[in-house]
Amino acid sequence: MKRTLAEIAELVEGEVVGDENIVVTGICGIKEAREGDLTFIANPKYLSLVEKTKASAIITSTNIKNTSKPLIKTQNPSLAFAKMVSLLAPNEVIHPEGISENAIIGKNVSIGKNVAIQPYAIVEDGTSIGDGSVVYAGVYIGHHTDVGKNVLIYPNVAIRERIKIGDRVIIHSGTVIGSDGFGFATVKGVHRKIPQIGTVIIEEDVEIGSNVTIDRARFGETRIGKGTKIDNLVQIAHNVHIGENCIIVAQTGISGSTNIGDRVVCAGQSGIVGHIEIGNDAVVAAQAGVTKSVPKNTCVSGYPAKPHSVAKRVNAYMQKLPEMFKTIKELKAEINRLKKEGNK
Repeated sequence: MKRTLAEIAELVEGEVVGDENIVVTGICGIKEAREGDLTFIANPKYLSLVEKTKASAIITSTNIKNTSKPLIKTQNPSLAFAKMVSLLAPNEVIHPEGISENAIIGKNVSIGKNVAIQPYAIVEDGTSIGDGSVVYAGVYIGHHTDVGKNVLIYPNVAIRERIKIGDRVIIHSGTVIGSDGFGFATVKGVHRKIPQIGTVIIEEDVEIGSNVTIDRARFGETRIGKGTKIDNLVQIAHNVHIGENCIIVAQTGISGSTNIGDRVVCAGQSGIVGHIEIGNDAVVAAQAGVTKSVPKNTCVSGYPAKPHSVAKRVNAYMQKLPEMFKTIKELKAEINRLKKEGNK
């Protein structure tokens, strides 16, 4: 689909700097782009590529200086670029339609309009699936589970019994929702299983990546707030409450009964202990180990996690340890020399 820069700027509510009549025929990343492509820059570290890219035009933020390349300046270049991806390079994924005769549907199952269920999916007794939802092959949905409208469940997802999935949720392959929480009582050296009889509630517009595990609560609920996005390989333990519009990045682990506020970011490989609070708009940096509650609007990093400004200073001193050790050895030698001279 061909578009001029003027047309694109109107679509993304941006301002053209340069020739607005240039025609864009494709869309690509800044390193891979070719003549005719539209690309974007949201991260300042890629500014050096502006003059090197072969793209015909670049979507940028409003504070980028003018260049020899035509620009479309916007308030949110990432969002603008995403919008253009859907227009210039539409998603060609075609989801299945209808209910396969090889799907296994239990008793008293409520299935809405325009639902698709692929072969060898299992839907247990008493389950409901809302209008427009798609259940791919090999999915297991346990009894008395409610799946909302326009939910997309990719192959080999397991959703256990008595779970609630909200509207427009996307669940990628290999994810398990509602497995037992990790609860044991040790009696005379033997680990006795504690029954996990709670549930999991996934609110509207949540997206869950591949191979994520979300454990059911011991009592009550494990809850994921609406609009939250969860990357691949994330572990969410029993009775965790995650707020709205959070970002949980790959290999994050969240221990039981922790409450996470709204719009929180947990970066890759971060770990959070149980029974603490993470305040609204907090950021947990990559590989941070959080051992105590984090106030709202705070960025923490390091292990144990501390305010990011403090963690950076600690890390800077750590890098200087070899030099400092050498200096200390020299000072000790000088002190010993002065002591010997003083004793003469």
